[in-house]
Order: sequence, then C-alpha cells, then structure tokens
Amino acid sequence: MNSAFSTDPFQPLKADDPAVVGGYRLAAVLGAGGMGKVYLSYTPGGRPLAIKVIRPEFSEDPEFRRRFQQEVRAAQRVQGLYTAPVIDSDTEGPQPWLATAYVPGPSLAHAVARHGRLPLRSVLLLTVGVAEALGVIHGAGIVHRDLKPANVLLAADGPRVIDFGIARAADTTALTGTGVSVGTPAFMSPEQAAVGAVTPATDVFALGQIAAYAAIGAPAFGDGPSHAVLYRIVHEDPDLGRLPAELRPLVTRCLSRDPADRPALGDIIRMCHEISPEPLRQGEDWLPQAVAGSITERLRLPAPAATPPPSTAPTPTQFSPGPQEPGPVRHPYTPTGYAVAAAPTQTGPAAPGAPGVPPGAPGAPGVPGHWPRNTHPQGQPAPAHHHPSGFAQPGHRPPGPEQSGWGSPGVQPAAPRPVRTGLIVAASVVGALVVLGVIGALLPDDPDTSGKGDRSRASNGGTSQGGSEDEAGKEPVDPEPVSYQGIDVTANYALQLADHPPRPLEDEDSGVMYGKKDFYFYRDSLFGDEQVGSANGKLVVLKNAQKGSLKVCREETRYTEKIGLDQLTSGSQICVLSKAGHIAVVTYRGKSGPNDPSRYITVDLTVWRNAEEARQS
Repeated sequence: MNSAFSTDPFQPLKADDPAVVGGYRLAAVLGAGGMGKVYLSYTPGGRPLAIKVIRPEFSEDPEFRRRFQQEVRAAQRVQGLYTAPVIDSDTEGPQPWLATAYVPGPSLAHAVARHGRLPLRSVLLLTVGVAEALGVIHGAGIVHRDLKPANVLLAADGPRVIDFGIARAADTTALTGTGVSVGTPAFMSPEQAAVGAVTPATDVFALGQIAAYAAIGAPAFGDGPSHAVLYRIVHEDPDLGRLPAELRPLVTRCLSRDPADRPALGDIIRMCHEISPEPLRQGEDWLPQAVAGSITERLRLPAPAATPPPSTAPTPTQFSPGPQEPGPVRHPYTPTGYAVAAAPTQTGPAAPGAPGVPPGAPGAPGVPGHWPRNTHPQGQPAPAHHHPSGFAQPGHRPPGPEQSGWGSPGVQPAAPRPVRTGLIVAASVVGALVVLGVIGALLPDDPDTSGKGDRSRASNGGTSQGGSEDEAGKEPVDPEPVSYQGIDVTANYALQLADHPPRPLEDEDSGVMYGKKDFYFYRDSLFGDEQVGSANGKLVVLKNAQKGSLKVCREETRYTEKIGLDQLTSGSQICVLSKAGHIAVVTYRGKSGPNDPSRYITVDLTVWRNAEEARQS
C-alpha cells in the first residue's frame, strides 16, 4: 500500500479503474502498491473480497507469470487463523489478479502512522499472531519475503498476514525506468540486502522488525534513502533505545545478522508468553480504543455501482476472462470460503430479500449480482452467452430487456429472434470462400521442403517469441535490447538472462558448474582456476574486430561452454545463447584486485529476451 493514509479507507473508482475483474463487480479502491492495485468486491453471497490486480508491467514478463502461478497455487494451501485465505484467482489472463477474504482492519503501518506506537500487550499479541501465521505459511513451503507493517492487518480478533509468497514472483523482475519498487528496504533482512539465500529465518528477521516498529513507532534501522537503510541493516546494529526493556532480548535475537542465530517461531511464541504479565488471549480488547475505531470505519462497506460506466467497462483485452480453454474448470468462491466444486445450493446468488444478505451487496434487492461462472440460477448448467466483455462465457445469464449485461434473479432472457435461412446460406458460402483463401495464403510460395527457415521464427503462429509478425507476413520484429552496466558477479555465482534486472544468485542445486543458469563465474579455491561459462546454453568469444550485436551472435557458430578468465581482457565480448531462447552480449570489464576481500568479476550485459525459439535440454 502507499504511504499516504487517507481518512476514508474506501476510495472511489476512477476513470482508469476497471468496473469488473474476473466477473467480480468492483465497489471501491482499497489501496495501491508496487505490484498492483487492490479493490473491494463481493462474492455471490455478499461476502466482501479484496482483489489485487497485478500491474501490466509485471504481467508482461513471462518469468513473473510462471512464478506468480506457482505462488498462488501454494498460497491456496494456506488456511491459518491469522492469514487472509486466497479465494479466487486468474494467473493466465491478460492482467493477472488474486482475490482474498477482505479483512476489516487497518494495516499496522496505517495504525502506527495515525495513532503512534502500541502498548506492550498489543505488541505481544501482534507478535504471537504473526508468528503463528508464519508457521502456517512456512508449513506450506512458502517464505513470505516481504513481511512489513503494510502487509499485517489489524482485525478485531487479531492480526492477519497478507501477500505471503507473492513477492517471490517479482524477485527477478525489475521495471527499469518506471520507478516501481517491490519490497521495503527498511524491513529487509541482511541476506536480502546482500542478495543472499532467502529462508524462513528471513521472515523471522522481519518479524523482529515488525515487533520493534509496533513498540517504537518507527523502523529499528531508521528512515532515509534506501541505500543508507540497507547499509545499516547489513553493517550496523538496530536502534533499540526506545524499545521496552521486556522486548529487547526477543527483538535482538530476531534481528541477528546470522540467520542461524535467530529463534524458531515456537521459541518466539514461548518468549512472548513469558514476557507477558498476564495470559495472552486474543479478544476484541487486544488493540487500543483509537485503533479499534479504525476497524469500525472499515465495516461500513460501500456497494458496487449498479451499472458499470461505459468508459470503464472491461474490454476483451482487459480484465474479463476470455473464451474458456479445454482443461479443468475453475470454480468460483463458495460461501464456505474455499474454491471447491460448485454445488447448486452453494454457488448461486442469494435471492432478493434472502436472510443474511446485507443491503447493497450483490444479490440484495435492486443490486446486480455476480453470477457464478458455471451454474444457472436454478442450479442447472448455464448455456454460453455473451459476457459483458464481448466473449461467449458459460455461467452468466444473457441480458434481458431490463439488464445491462448483468443478471438479476427473476429476470427472464429475451425470446430468440427468428432464423433467416437465406442469410445463413449466403453467409456459409462466403465463409467457405474465405477459408479457402486463408488456406491458400498459408501454403509456401515455393516447393522447398528442406525444413530450413529463419531460426528466429517460433512455432507460435509463425512469429518469434520476442517479436511480432504483421498481417502481410513480413519478417518477425526482433525484441528490443535491454542493457545493464557494472554487474559484479561473485565467484561461484551466476546470472539468469530472464531475470530483470539480472542479479547474481548462488546456485540452488549442486554447484554452479552443474547448475542450470545462463552465465556463471567459477573459481576453484584450491587451485585458483577462474573461468566463466554457461550451464544452460552456449558461449562465443567474439574477435577484436567484431562488435557484439544480435545479428553477430546469431551468425556465430564457434560455440563453447566455458572460457578461462586468462583468455579475456577488459572490453572482451562474449555471446551467450541460452536454451530458453534469450541472447546476450557480455562485456568483460575486469576482476577484483588481490587485496579485495571477495573474488568477483565486473561485466556489462545487453540482453535480447526471447530472441529465438526455446531449445529442449
């Protein structure tokens, strides 16, 4: 969320906000952050939802999409008392989104900014609740990676941790030049700041930061420019002078620079109980009265607009789902809180005036509802019809004379129009001629059957993965190069060309020499041998007269997999052709000096992503 805290938790939709996301009618804006924007909506039964729509800059990155899909699947397994469960999602649409249960409470960041630090009992209850949430999250195989005050919501019956695991999807995705930042430097761990291994202990460090922030009213490592804060996190001790004496041993252990010295979550919970002068029990009195008032504000939920404004209605390329592909059916959220197989008694919208439906919520009298995507109002499978986006969709009723693309109980569809046989016959003849013309256009102009062709042409519709081909059949457009200057690659670390920006990472398998990364720097600590190489592609050292470019790298065939560092001088250029289809020119700039505490090389990098069709391993 952004740092500008409004007195009204529900902001009205603007002209550039969608009216509908994935079939859910939007009611208000809840907030915005580095990865996307969060909206308020409702389930068919009137339960409020928080729908996070991922920014277009992220959704255009295929590596982000792959990781986002993995993290959403993992997050759906998390069903803890102190987490907001994932209700629905679309990870494959034009702009991915994720729906979770709405938590009527301010974030810890909002509460502290508005009301100041919390009392000791509230801090202890906050800490044990977040620790319990992390235990469930880690049990599902997820490391949160972005635990911060904005991702801890203060509900009436305890804290709720949100956005767990989603930061991993953006770990290797940067939006150069857009000003987008994922993660908050003030709450990062030393290993994150130094681009080291991220483990559950990383979240323990963040939990120590959360406890200190709640008790002090400010970050333990201070404010200021990001680089200054990160330097203090890595090299200096936190400022705990204003921390209550009872909390210092616990927070100090959590903020240990060495992950191995940080306490386990069970130990944190035990220490909190030992610190508390009275038994720790979550209840409606766990927060100060002023903060509890912010919860009341968030219980006055606005209803969605009765009719989507024409200027904000989703288009076929925006948020509404496209035609259903073959495969398993995605069932909508049910009143039980889980995405399960739809049953007629669970998925249909509540009838007008039905008990339990709050006024102004979908399904209430006079308010258009959100029809589940795979059921008819009477519990029977619904026929396909035109969705408001313009696509044929199962599970939505066709609009009647009193509808504007949205069903409401009790409205019958319009009678079918009479069929005009003559027009159908004429249209069929024209259609057949068009099909024959398309087939003829697709046939090759010459009888060459050698199978040779432009290797930049991919199998997806005859276009390369990184380019596009116009309607006249012109050659694919090469992807635009992206350049990075002064990357320091530590010995036995490696780069992935798909990462944006490429950040040196330690090999996660059995060593860089046998890993899966595109470009590595290897140094034998025993014999001092140094070399660069690729475990996921091929290298070509360019001659002095050659200038690295996409064309040159495509044409070169002097392949190797590793190059001794003694063969390179400052300014040497290397083509890297990865199996994933990315092509890069690495310009070697030199290596660390003999008195440097670490061994590393410095390179410049220019990458053409998806420049060729991916090759099988």
